[in-house]
Amino acid sequence: MIYEDVLRFWFRVEGNTDITAMVRQWEWWFRGGTSSYIAENFIPLLEQAARGELDIWSSQPQSRLALIIVLDQFSRTIYKGTAQAFAQDSKARALTLEGIDIGHYAALETPWEKTFFFLPLGHSEDIKHLELAVELADQLVLEAPVEYRELLKFSAEQARRHRDVIARFGRHPHRNEVLGCLATPEELEYLANEQLVHTRSMPPHLSQFLSNS
Repeated sequence: MIYEDVLRFWFRVEGNTDITAMVRQWEWWFRGGTSSYIAENFIPLLEQAARGELDIWSSQPQSRLALIIVLDQFSRTIYKGTAQAFAQDSKARALTLEGIDIGHYAALETPWEKTFFFLPLGHSEDIKHLELAVELADQLVLEAPVEYRELLKFSAEQARRHRDVIARFGRHPHRNEVLGCLATPEELEYLANEQLVHTRSMPPHLSQFLSNS
């Protein structure tokens, strides 16, 4: 399998400026639409990436992006509900930070590619990484074509909410159980009474497009 296979699968409506298509794509990305296909087709590729056998992909912007997606997104799908879901986070994050420094992030052309390039920063528990994710997400809102801005505003708000969770707790409390961490009383209250960032629904002006025929 080559890196282009990952990108073709992940960015299946790339270049589509229709807001309905992009909102549905967002839902597909973040609400489990990819799960069965990834589990059936990409487990060996993730294992290769974890062993370092795909590190050559980091030599170019597009192939680095594909490697980040495999390590950051495919891990979460394949190993959902286990500690292994987060096992590749540090490697994905290192690829992101290095890619920003050497110009690979800037070389990407679409806001969706850039979003998934920096997303490992939002999964970090280092507040500096979360602040950088917020900065990059806000910049995408300013740079994006007008038809994408509302969806990217939602993305930027998600980044801010993740940052606020880390500022408040110093970690992502929803991971405590699978990582064997003892939750604090404040974290237990948060988990019981507040909506988790990654399960938050789109606002009505965006979610309306999910029900359109």
